[in-house]
Amino acid sequence: MTQKYWIVRSLAFGLMLGISGKAVAQMPHDEMQPSGAEQPTQFQRIDQPLWLKSAVTAGGIGLIGVELWWFLFSQSKSRKADTNQGIQEATITVDGGYEPNRIVVSVGQPVRLNFDRRDPSSCLEAVRIPDFHIAKDLPLNQVTAIEFTPTQPGEYPFTCGMNMFHGMIEVQGTKRLEATAQNLVSQRS
Repeated sequence: MTQKYWIVRSLAFGLMLGISGKAVAQMPHDEMQPSGAEQPTQFQRIDQPLWLKSAVTAGGIGLIGVELWWFLFSQSKSRKADTNQGIQEATITVDGGYEPNRIVVSVGQPVRLNFDRRDPSSCLEAVRIPDFHIAKDLPLNQVTAIEFTPTQPGEYPFTCGMNMFHGMIEVQGTKRLEATAQNLVSQRS
């Protein structure tokens, strides 16, 4: 599922919990004290029904679980770059983040990353690949190609202009690249 789908579902669930039913904490006007009477110095307890307490607790625990899964346990989407006429090429969709957010390439061959920006948010207007000294603006609804040649194996991060969205370029030697390709094929099966 996409990130936007889960955000909308979470907001809808929270909104549903927030506005469902009658406001239990309201007091009728005849139970309120007149303004001239002495005000109590302590808070008055307002009893809530057990089902409401349970629903709020379950909703909070559920949202905490979703956040933990999203930020700590969700799998990154990985893709091996396709080789065409000696250039390794991959297309990255920029829509609420980077998809795929991990690109696997081999060392010593030119790489072309095509960033297809569909998200109008200002955070994703640019992409930065600091290890290759690349900073490029990404026009909306256009594909922007970025080319470089990695000379050493390793992991090289790329981020949006505000450093909020992240991706990774994994540069591998030839033996590790073959093992990764076999793993990707077995995962798709």
